Amino acid sequence: MKLRKMTSVIMAAAMAAGLLAGSVTVNAADTADITLWYYWENEGHQKALNEMIEKYNGSQADYKLTAKYVPFADFKKQLSIGASASELPDLVLLDSPDHASYASMGIFADVTGKFDVSDYYDGPVASCTIDDVLYGVPFGCNCLSLYYNQDMFDAAGITEVPQTWDELKEAAQKLTTDKVSGLAFCSLQNEEGTFNFAPWLWSTGASSYEINSEGGIKALTYVKSLVDDGVMSKECINWTQGDVMNQFISGNVAMMVNGPWQIPTMKAEAPDLNWNVTLIPKDKEFSSAIGGENYAVIAGGNEEGALNYLEYATQEEQVSFMMNSMGYISADKTIAENQFSGEEDAVYKTFVEQMEYAKARGPLAEWPEVSDAISLAFNEVMTDSATPEEAAETAQATIDSIVQ
Repeated sequence: MKLRKMTSVIMAAAMAAGLLAGSVTVNAADTADITLWYYWENEGHQKALNEMIEKYNGSQADYKLTAKYVPFADFKKQLSIGASASELPDLVLLDSPDHASYASMGIFADVTGKFDVSDYYDGPVASCTIDDVLYGVPFGCNCLSLYYNQDMFDAAGITEVPQTWDELKEAAQKLTTDKVSGLAFCSLQNEEGTFNFAPWLWSTGASSYEINSEGGIKALTYVKSLVDDGVMSKECINWTQGDVMNQFISGNVAMMVNGPWQIPTMKAEAPDLNWNVTLIPKDKEFSSAIGGENYAVIAGGNEEGALNYLEYATQEEQVSFMMNSMGYISADKTIAENQFSGEEDAVYKTFVEQMEYAKARGPLAEWPEVSDAISLAFNEVMTDSATPEEAAETAQATIDSIVQ
């Protein structure tokens, strides 16, 4: 634990200020430092975090929290290097599907019983729980839903939003023109792509580890049919979620699967676009994937200070501020249900409803390797490099070698 001692100059200034105010109250107690690592590149996210940290530091005199940005691509490497060199932060904000992988490194403190997570959504809690031990606290979450261009729906004579896969494809066919694709979702061969493919897999009733099953093959076949039928561009294998959003607001895509974090940008950049949100259409059951971040306390660091900050950061006022600033949904159901009350927040309420059907990826220490196998499978299918059956068999062999 690093300590910052108040200098005599500061103490003198404080005493002078006290005399001018008519009283003298000098706190000579040491202030302990807390360090937080995060990976957000979004300027708005960084601004909101810094504002909350400033409020925290000003709310008490025992601790001073300092945040450090670490690029997402370097995050795990830096934690690994820091662990071996005993140079870790006291607290981290990390991507929820990676939580189990980091926890397996043995660097996270057990916070079981130190936070009441009984009102939190099951998925976010599961993402930071291993063998019934809580190794973190959900920060905030999001999930995927289906956006649609209302004007394009009206022009195509679509009066009801699709609720099943068949209805979705039918709607996409009606919406597809020479200039417009009926549907799009990020299909990159990485975790971002797996995040977007998972709801289709899970909707069949198959788990992440059962891709070479009737459900897994059905999901791969359905995604392939969207491309083969011309209602979804093969370019989706090169589009990030941000790219998909840009195609949607530019009028090149009629429907897209995306998350609530895009809403602030969409409202700012396309204020006149007439759009809405609904649940992702289902095969057997509604489904979505949970995204977002978790807090984790580093074992052996300033655990007391980190926990003190988390007590502050998980209060409703702070949670609501961060979630609303970032277009996130609170992982705490009670806060989430009251988070969006205005008429302009109606679209967010759909995401809150979708959260009831959303699942966490993993939790599994080797999830990144499983994710790689899944994303490779749907990329091979979408590019005609393999049939759904072939891709599923290859992916399953990889997954089985990891989890069995």
